[in-house]
Amino acid sequence: MEKNIKSKLLPLVLAVVVIVLDQITKALVCRFIPVNTIGTQFLGDFLRIIHVRNPGVAFSFGARWSDAVRRLAFSVIPIIVLGIVLSVYFRNNDFTKLQRWAICGIVGGGFGNIIDRIFRPSGVVDFIDVKFYGLFGLERWPTFNVADSAVVVCGILLVISFIVSIIKEKKGGEEE
Repeated sequence: MEKNIKSKLLPLVLAVVVIVLDQITKALVCRFIPVNTIGTQFLGDFLRIIHVRNPGVAFSFGARWSDAVRRLAFSVIPIIVLGIVLSVYFRNNDFTKLQRWAICGIVGGGFGNIIDRIFRPSGVVDFIDVKFYGLFGLERWPTFNVADSAVVVCGILLVISFIVSIIKEKKGGEEE
């Protein structure tokens, strides 16, 4: 039983690391780069560190909604969802090690942005700006942050791990 608890608690370190890195990078951006300006750029203008605020969620969805609706939709509901995710995480004994770490990365990213939504009324601090060369009609990918990166990377890893698990399960069933 002790090993089971340890295997569930250890990946939470990733959630904490994501939250801390996210908040430190956002604090540095807020301290050193004025809002709506470019702080620095790398590889020409391929990668820029800028300071923008996003009152909405991904791709600024909901940015024009009222404060009350945004607070409910983008703070309260995500906190409830993350609570459910953590409940399932601790009750489930079937997740693989990779799935546990991926879930914790997603949880850390989720809480990183929720902290901004609660304590930064002007919106989530986004600062990583990447040139997208007109793909999907976008000259630049929508600006993002460490929390967003953790959610996307860990989400992709989680989906891939579920697909691999399903394939292994099907192959195991065929051999019997």
